Amino acid sequence: MAEEGYLSSAWESGDQSDFQNGGGHGRPQLRTFEPIEPSSSSPRITSTSPIPRSSVDSAGRSSTSRWQESPPASTTERRDMLTTMQSDTTSLVETTFDENVLRALCDLDCGVPLLLDRIKQSTVSCREASAFFKKRAAMEEEYGKNMQKLARTTAEAYAMHDGKAGSFVNAWQATMRVHELMAENRLRFAQRLNEMSEELAVLTKEVEKNRKQTKELATRYERSLQDSEATTEKCKNRLDITSEELERVLLQKEGESLKDNVVQGRPGGAGGKRAIGKAVAKGGLLLKGKNPGNIQRQEDDIRSRMSAASDMYRKAVTDTQAMRQEYFNFQLPRILRSLKECTDEMDLGTQYHMTRYAFLFESIVLSDGSILVPPREEGLGLKASIETIDNRSDFRTYMQHYAYARGGSVARGPRREGPSEEGFLPPLPRHDGDKLTSVSPNGINGVHDRGRPTFGVDLAEQMTRDNVEIPLIVVKCCQAIEKYGMQTQGIYRISGTTSKVAKLRQRLDQDLEAVDLDAPEWSGDINNVTSVLKQWLRDLPDPLLTFTLHQGFLEAAKIENDRLRHIRLHEKVNELPDPNYATLKYFLGHLHCINQNAALNSMSMQNLAIVFGPTLFGQAPSNGQANAGMADATLQNQAIETILNHYTDIFVDESE
Repeated sequence: MAEEGYLSSAWESGDQSDFQNGGGHGRPQLRTFEPIEPSSSSPRITSTSPIPRSSVDSAGRSSTSRWQESPPASTTERRDMLTTMQSDTTSLVETTFDENVLRALCDLDCGVPLLLDRIKQSTVSCREASAFFKKRAAMEEEYGKNMQKLARTTAEAYAMHDGKAGSFVNAWQATMRVHELMAENRLRFAQRLNEMSEELAVLTKEVEKNRKQTKELATRYERSLQDSEATTEKCKNRLDITSEELERVLLQKEGESLKDNVVQGRPGGAGGKRAIGKAVAKGGLLLKGKNPGNIQRQEDDIRSRMSAASDMYRKAVTDTQAMRQEYFNFQLPRILRSLKECTDEMDLGTQYHMTRYAFLFESIVLSDGSILVPPREEGLGLKASIETIDNRSDFRTYMQHYAYARGGSVARGPRREGPSEEGFLPPLPRHDGDKLTSVSPNGINGVHDRGRPTFGVDLAEQMTRDNVEIPLIVVKCCQAIEKYGMQTQGIYRISGTTSKVAKLRQRLDQDLEAVDLDAPEWSGDINNVTSVLKQWLRDLPDPLLTFTLHQGFLEAAKIENDRLRHIRLHEKVNELPDPNYATLKYFLGHLHCINQNAALNSMSMQNLAIVFGPTLFGQAPSNGQANAGMADATLQNQAIETILNHYTDIFVDESE
């Protein structure tokens, strides 16, 4: 564990970048004003991750040692080393989640079997995913082959039989090509699924092999440690027996009685009695005569054996301690790391292939959709191809070909044409459908309908469709009004003639570019043009100031302080979508020009705000309050008047 850090870079997430949306159409930035009210800035709060808990703080791992007289317990030393390693790692590399998991596993008695069982679970999951991909691949492959075969055989069979020709056969062939392309997509999808299934199977085999090898290594180390502990226990027992023999000899040498000796009171005295009893039963060497020479020789012999037993016990303890330190501080972390890496490899591999499966499945569905409904530049889809069938044209062509092919044959049936005196009927009058049609289906009153309506169409859709920065109808009407109506009394307040307004709206909706507002029909009464422009603004599905920002504008209009109200309204204007912002900037600039001639047209800022407050805000959904509409209208007028009064500050850049 001390030789390398635990690999966890695959789990680390990158820093999230902050993105800022720049205002479109050259919106001037909100200018900085003196603060109206003192505001205390809240201190910045930084969230810090909690310090990972050290393995020392965890519940202590119970020692499995079977002797108590050994030097300091290996568990304590292992914890000290882990603590030292943690402090060193903290100073070099930030502690990660997986490193904490590895430390926690080292503190568990069941760390190795825990990971082995986890690998078994991951293996089962991986095998199930592999089996699912393989079965799904078989289904998709069978479906793709059957679909491909059906499309090809159907196309060949139709060519061999006497079926319909013309537009129908073209649509039929296009339909078969669509099905064939979808079949090819399914076959490619099946191939990818087979590859994913094989990769998961290989991953399972490799991880299972590594698991077995690591398990054998862990078992070998644990067995060696257990054998060393058993040897140490034997050496300890041998040393205890020799110590008791020496005590017995010393007691005999001093001539003390066995019954009254203090040996009986020492801890483990019963074991000592049994040991002395065994020595007496073997020959009673210690109880033979009280010859000082014999007792001395016996003492020397026992001391010699005790010294050897003590050396063996000390060596066994040292070897066991070294082996335990080697296992718990180095080998066990390596084994746990290897098993954890096997688990991660299996889990990440399974998740990766499942994610890949989801992506491929989604791509196949989207590809089928693009085949059924392709972009316009890539041809027709299935529905569009079938809609190209023209049965009337096909039948007319069939009639011509049939009559030409059978024209020379006899016995075609009774003749129609012939001399009237012989009873033949006169020829039928020719039917010319084009001359009988007085009104074109695509136009009204002789005006061609280009199929590009203007009224009631979303603002962004209009501008995208026409590829313009300002709606064409706004530019066309504002230019005509500035040309013919700047000095008109009550411009925008006086409505035009209802019939002429309806007629102009209809023509603008059919072909905007073909309408000439400089014609006397429209320039003679400019109020018709202003009424049409107001009607276009009212018919927008989402008003110019949008329903989304409606309440925000009203809240800003409630502010009594003029400068603060100006700032808040400026902020709301900058929040408008780009199409709405560009249109509002152009139109309010037009109203600003109208107001500059207020001495002639009597249209002050307040009058303009009264006219266009409800028009630019639209009819917002009511909240069930009876007087809400009246209150909102007052705030709407206040908002429009404030924006018009500060038009230059809000919309015009200093560079402009």
